[in-house]
Amino acid sequence: MLLDPLNAVTEDLKNNGIIPDVIPVDPPFHPKALLVVTFPTNQEALLGNTLTKTDTADEPTVMFTPVPDVTDEATYTLVMTDPDAPSRANPKFREWRHWVVTGVKAPPTSAVEENDIAAQLTKPAVTPYYPPAPPPGTEKHRYVILLYQEPNADFSIPADASERKNEPANRKNWNAAEFADKHGLKLVGVNYFVVVGE
Repeated sequence: MLLDPLNAVTEDLKNNGIIPDVIPVDPPFHPKALLVVTFPTNQEALLGNTLTKTDTADEPTVMFTPVPDVTDEATYTLVMTDPDAPSRANPKFREWRHWVVTGVKAPPTSAVEENDIAAQLTKPAVTPYYPPAPPPGTEKHRYVILLYQEPNADFSIPADASERKNEPANRKNWNAAEFADKHGLKLVGVNYFVVVGE
């Protein structure tokens, strides 16, 4: 029997607490796309592999498989969040918002034919990328990358939204699921990696 890679993602998310720590149990999450996250150091997020602060210091490139029953003009929001702030044992700052980008598009067919399959970031980040920086002694932090389908191509985050307040103190105690519900975003893909606070 062949393993369904999308079902394998869901099982991994449950086994490692991403469901329910970041993604609610209800309604059940069924991925529609595989999400590939590659850092400039050529290190990839591979559903919970351990990377270093150096590996993840700069904003990654993101690729994703086509989402079924969606037009080529669909746009997406990309989020990176840490549910283990300041530690998994004491997540009093859950979640720490690391990155929010709207207006993400799948590459055009012409780019795919040239092997350029990176998603296109068409707008400046709402929350600029803040690299993993787990405090010393806080052990493993899970950094979760979420891909949401936007409700329409004109989607944007309001100018006064909390996601635009990007000082460190403003990034803590955020909630990706509440953010998605508020803005009509539909979760379609997830990946994550771990960085150890040493």
